[in-house]
Amino acid sequence: MTDERKRDNTSVDTDAEGEESPESVDAGPADNPSSFTTTTWTMQAAPPATATSDGGTGAGDGTATAPSSAAGAAATTGWQPSGGPSPAEAPTTGAPAASRTSSRRSHDAGPESAAALTADRLLAPSDRPPAGGWRRWLYAATFGYVNVGDSEKVRLRRALEHRVGVRLGERTRYVPVLSRKGGVGKTTVTTLLGMTLADIREDRVIAMDANPDRGTLSDRSPGRAEHTARQLVQDRFAVDSFAQLSNYVARDGSRLDVLASETDPTVAQAFDEVDYGAVTEILGRYYSIVLTDSGTGMVHSVMKGTLEKADTVVLVSGGSVDEARLASETLSWLEAHDRHDLVAKAVVVINMSSGGATQVDVGQIEEHFSSRVRAVVKIPYDRHLAEGSRIEMDKLRPATRSAAVELAALVVDELQA
Repeated sequence: MTDERKRDNTSVDTDAEGEESPESVDAGPADNPSSFTTTTWTMQAAPPATATSDGGTGAGDGTATAPSSAAGAAATTGWQPSGGPSPAEAPTTGAPAASRTSSRRSHDAGPESAAALTADRLLAPSDRPPAGGWRRWLYAATFGYVNVGDSEKVRLRRALEHRVGVRLGERTRYVPVLSRKGGVGKTTVTTLLGMTLADIREDRVIAMDANPDRGTLSDRSPGRAEHTARQLVQDRFAVDSFAQLSNYVARDGSRLDVLASETDPTVAQAFDEVDYGAVTEILGRYYSIVLTDSGTGMVHSVMKGTLEKADTVVLVSGGSVDEARLASETLSWLEAHDRHDLVAKAVVVINMSSGGATQVDVGQIEEHFSSRVRAVVKIPYDRHLAEGSRIEMDKLRPATRSAAVELAALVVDELQA
């Protein structure tokens, strides 16, 4: 023992002749402590060893000897390696194993789905340039040397887009868009939802106008329709390929196909349940998702067939008192007609896109519908949507586009259930 170690207040026991006690000496070469490699062992605490008559612990020459095994060292001296757990912290035999349950499984929202494991979430932010903003500017200004990655907002949006794009299997899914009151933006919501689904997904999506009277779906969609759903019904036995079906739908400036309703005011016969069944039978051969812009109300001639095919429903409400009440009564109507399954999977859209300031507490409307259905989405005011003309996604406000992507993700979630 040197005087320097004594001055450092290191706890070292010495015997009467000034030699170090083996109980306090680290195993390893005594003349080169720095060459000792620390190894962590887990062992049972043992009572201190009894010193022998020569000041050692069983070694005849009083020097420390490295144990051949951790268990042997513990049994002989009770010594613990440097960096290892103290005897008080050593596990006891027969103690119950620590819980291996992931913290996410006890989360209030429940286990995450496989869709949550996106590349944006799991890969390092430097794998690709930022989407925009000052992060993109910094990346360009430093010629790619500084990459701080995308913001959390961008990552969440991409996660939503990943949910929208998941595969749904081989069966066609039918999604009617409902409202009991005209003027709440049902056709606007149908177009927004359809264009978002078609833009993100790789399969085919179509929106059909099933209004028994004059519908306006083709007026809000970018494409121009030369044929209508009624003409497709008349020619249904001659349509046996997607190429032939393409002649009846519109798709100009968007990946969304649109099947328009009759616009001729001289046509006296309304589009009915039989016509709807014939059209959807054809569309089901070539499309993965069929959106239906239903007529106003719940008791018209097409509604029965619409609800029979529905996998989930989108219910549109405005931001006024009467519009919210009628939308809530629509849920009650579905429950009264034994369609509790549709209520459980319904997505309610509170459409504020065409109105400005209001005295109504929209938050209370959202809270009410949240108590009745699984998901509620609010479409904010947007000047482009308020025009009532054709919808162009590039002209929408970022908040409106984000709400449309959220709506599409929620709908696809329900279609997977």
